[in-house]
Parts: sequence; C-alpha cells; structure tokens
Amino acid sequence: MTRPESPIDEPTGRFAYDGLERIFHEKARLGIMTSLVTHSRGLVFGDLKDLCQLTDGNLSRHLQILHEAGFVEIWKGFHKKRPQTLCRVTDGGRRRFLEYINVLETVVQDALKAASAPAAGPKSAEGWSPV
Repeated sequence: MTRPESPIDEPTGRFAYDGLERIFHEKARLGIMTSLVTHSRGLVFGDLKDLCQLTDGNLSRHLQILHEAGFVEIWKGFHKKRPQTLCRVTDGGRRRFLEYINVLETVVQDALKAASAPAAGPKSAEGWSPV
C-alpha cells in the first residue's frame, strides 16, 4: 500500500487556525459581537435581543460570558423612568474580535481555494480502499 503524498510544502500547523477563539466561535456570541462592533455607541438590551433573535435569558447568559472575558461592558440606567441595560464592546473586545475575524477570513480563503482546485485524480487512491 502506498502512502498519499505528504504536504511537505505546507508549514507544520498550517491549518490549526490558532486565532479562532472559542468564546467567539459560538453562533449567538458571534452575532452579539458583530452587532456590538457595528454599533460602536452600544445597543440597549432589547435591540440587541431583536438583532440576534435571542431570548432574554439566552442573551443575558452570553453577555455574562463576554463580560467576564472583558470583551463587553454592561451599563444600567433609566430612560423615561424605565430601567434599561446598555451593552457595548470594549476596546480590547473589538481588537480581539477583529483579529478573530481575520483568521476566519483565512479559513474561508483556504476552503474556497481547495474547492476551486481540480480533483486529485480518481475516486480511490492506488493501493487504498474505502472502509
């Protein structure tokens, strides 16, 4: 049985994507961070909930995680005698999220390049059989 060609020209760990942070790599938190980054003055809780289509409890829990990590700040106040919560991304949160997005763009570019490359020969490799 012959071994497939080794990707000798690829550096070790080339596809490890170390910059992908688990805290952002969750659908709800990805939506929250994107919403907050695009609204630099912040968003009130209800607007953020609507933009991300989350329940009150779900949004609260994800905001708590992002707040504990130092990526989001939460402000309490009143508007027309009603309590409101304002959520804003911190400077460090913005920087780390944009770094994450840059790595994510690399993942997409690598996948698109592989998808557009010609297929690597016949369906089965010589000396190999499907299990």
